[in-house]
Amino acid sequence: MSNPAALAALFSLILPGAGQIRSGHRSRGLIILVITLIIVGLVLWLNLSPASWLGLAVAWAANVWDAWLIAGGQRPKTALLALALALPIYVIGWQVTNIDLVRFFTSANRAAPVVRGLLRPDFFAREIDYGIAGNDFYLPCPAPADAESSAAPNGATVTISQNCGLPGETVQLTGQGFDPNQTLQLWWTNPVGAESRVRIFGEFEPFQVDENGGFQTEITVPNQRYEADNPRAHSLELRYIASQSSYQVTENARLVASRIGETIAQALMATFVGALLAMPFSLFGARNLMAGNPALKVLYYISRTVMNVLRSVEPLIMAIVFVVWVGLGPFAGVLALTMHTIAALGKLYSESIESIDVGPIEAIRATGANQFQIIAYGVLPQVIPPWIAFTVFRWDINVRMSTIIGFVGGGGIGFLLAQWIRLSEYRAAGAAIWAIAVVVIILDLISARVRERLI
Repeated sequence: MSNPAALAALFSLILPGAGQIRSGHRSRGLIILVITLIIVGLVLWLNLSPASWLGLAVAWAANVWDAWLIAGGQRPKTALLALALALPIYVIGWQVTNIDLVRFFTSANRAAPVVRGLLRPDFFAREIDYGIAGNDFYLPCPAPADAESSAAPNGATVTISQNCGLPGETVQLTGQGFDPNQTLQLWWTNPVGAESRVRIFGEFEPFQVDENGGFQTEITVPNQRYEADNPRAHSLELRYIASQSSYQVTENARLVASRIGETIAQALMATFVGALLAMPFSLFGARNLMAGNPALKVLYYISRTVMNVLRSVEPLIMAIVFVVWVGLGPFAGVLALTMHTIAALGKLYSESIESIDVGPIEAIRATGANQFQIIAYGVLPQVIPPWIAFTVFRWDINVRMSTIIGFVGGGGIGFLLAQWIRLSEYRAAGAAIWAIAVVVIILDLISARVRERLI
């Protein structure tokens, strides 16, 4: 085969990157070969679907085309080659992470309670007194199941088609004499006092009677434990609003205000202590200050290693360790945030030192000043403004981090948010989320203004 382009393409068809290497583009060929081998290894190891092999085939073909262009003296399409090599990687990532857009849209109704909670946060509420129309319902039947009626305090009556049965059975429920379009809730109370909602008209939400003040529907007896030889009375209650006060601040809103203050203080303490401890690390971690002396170089590498190790561990993991160490509460969160702040600010501080103007330092050193005097008069005046800006920005970050740390017992608003989400108290969770968002926005504006003035 005398055609060099065809020969290079054949080499790359057999072994990706071989044609490029043969044409003198060794680095390019080696990169293609390594990436292809990684992709093949991932596909075989993860045992993925044929779609991954299709993506690999596209990358392989692009490699052959690239070898053809290079060997033929044409300009290679590097951007297209990069996209072709990235395609199978994204296909692998899509499959490994189980991305399912169909499920995303078809299951959107599950997020409805959460969205409603966000749109109606529990900051204000009316104090409500409920009127109750109740019927006893026995599980199982001690006698023939008869219809039973009860009267509510407002004169309305509620009739249930049978007064006993088994879980899963359907009974008829009829009401009349309520105020037109009045809102009712249906509750089930077992013999030990545990309450739960009952579906009516297919929903757990409150429902309205018709314009004549009546309703008629079927309900399913909830799944409750019972003893076949020991019938016990449960209570089926229709509750309606008898009276309500004006809007007042809720107890959940007070809890949110208290814990959001705890979150801000937690982030403030972690930022203050972390910034103080980050300063010596940053001085030892600045290459331009630690050069020229073997002992100083040792300090440089030790400082950099410590900061890299601390920064590589997420604050959430640190919080779990400190919760075990000092117990639940904001103190564990402060310790976790402080450790991460030392590493993060130490790196930013040291990089700002490395980018300073060396002129003043050389002038001070020429006067015979020692290392401490050089830092005090030549370094600190140049780095104090960016250090302040970095510290304020880190406080903003720590407020957001402290929210997540609360999920593992690190105190703050995140602790309440985790509890409310587990209990499906989405309105209370919505109040916490809105409070977090407002605080973060305010702190972000403050941080941006400070950095704008100082940097």
